[in-house]
Amino acid sequence: MNSIAMDTFSVARLSGTMVRPSEPTPSDPLPLSAIDKALRVIDYKILCVFRYGNEKSIEMIKAAFAKVLVPYYPLAGRLQKSSDDDDDDGPSDDLHVSCTGEGVWFVEASANCSLVAANYFDDDPTVEAVHDKLMPNPTPEAMGLDPILLIQVTSFKCGGFVVGVIVNHALCDGIGVAQVLNAVKELVIGLKRPSVEPVWFRESILPSHSVVKRKPKPPSPSPPLMPHYQQLQCAKFDVPGHVIDHLKNEFSHLTGNKTCTTFEVISAILWRSRTRAINLPDSATVKLLFYANIRHLLNPPVPQGFYGNCIFPVTVTCPSGWLKETSTGEVIKLIMETKASLPFKLNKWIYNKAGGDGHDDEDIAAEEPIFIAPPDYATLCLSGIDKFSKGSKDLEWGHLFHAFPVGLSQAHIVPLAFLCSPPAPKTGICLKAWCVEDSHLPSLHDELKNFLTNFNGST
Repeated sequence: MNSIAMDTFSVARLSGTMVRPSEPTPSDPLPLSAIDKALRVIDYKILCVFRYGNEKSIEMIKAAFAKVLVPYYPLAGRLQKSSDDDDDDGPSDDLHVSCTGEGVWFVEASANCSLVAANYFDDDPTVEAVHDKLMPNPTPEAMGLDPILLIQVTSFKCGGFVVGVIVNHALCDGIGVAQVLNAVKELVIGLKRPSVEPVWFRESILPSHSVVKRKPKPPSPSPPLMPHYQQLQCAKFDVPGHVIDHLKNEFSHLTGNKTCTTFEVISAILWRSRTRAINLPDSATVKLLFYANIRHLLNPPVPQGFYGNCIFPVTVTCPSGWLKETSTGEVIKLIMETKASLPFKLNKWIYNKAGGDGHDDEDIAAEEPIFIAPPDYATLCLSGIDKFSKGSKDLEWGHLFHAFPVGLSQAHIVPLAFLCSPPAPKTGICLKAWCVEDSHLPSLHDELKNFLTNFNGST
């Protein structure tokens, strides 16, 4: 969307209501896991762009949410404490979901242009005010009710529409959000029930009764490397599929048929390019932080249909000078080696959360993972939502063209980037990033442009 279009782009919010479950639902309170509680201060925000729809699309989506809230009834409830808790040292151990059935906030809106004129929101996301207009804007009354899930469906003059979703991270991780939205899609197309039945299962993932409260370790007196940087700027980069495939093949050849993932390739490219762009001293320590899916690592196994948080932070660390000069393949190897230690670190954390056997409080506090990235310019946080648009197809009521995140609540203080699927016919990965301040943005563009332009398959 060009600057003139952004200046004239407007959205009229026509109505906002609470959508309640279409049938009676259970009212018993439900527990949250320790991971849920650690992420409860973050809102997960995503925009889904549908290339076309029909005159009944908004009505059908609204009705589908009412039906989805029957099996997914916790989303219609409210986060609540069981008792007064003045402990500000961390998430409350008695925080739970009160299954009140009060509903989710649903906004109907209309834009003053076509999606073609907005280029389907596939341009450089330099003005967040445009995206904010597509996100649900609750009334003070709705804010007082504190809904867990908020939705806005904005129709465009071409017949297409955009669905903006905000959900409290305590209820869903990225896989969970995709599962909920897929259930809505299935009910819109006429299924009586979602093909995947939701499962709560939080009582088996670090349940509240097994979590031992401990005094947190006092914060380190040493300040972060760059504690007062400017507001982080929005940027967008496309990494074509042939580049990713070539790097994967070269990595496999150079490492004796070891395979790497798209996430590892993109992480290596962006982390090294950003480190070069911000030009920290060679002796400075830089970090890459991302959240790994641990569904396959837990015991008992996580059942299909679980939509809560099942992620664990992975932090990759190295000197800035090494990262700036090393090859892409070596960075991928470092990321893979760090990921390989995840089962050990996860089990150690679970063991300590359950009480351990003689560790003192300070030692255990020091071993706590950072679920929320620190405001440190030397740390890059990455998240992948590239599976949201995969496998989408034309439907009578609409076509999911692409989906992408809107900056999280920490996007202006934590360097952050998302891996998204680009809209067809593009292949590869689209990076949406809030990871550098204004003075470093041209250098980041140059680093990535030079890498892609001069790419010859060498790692």
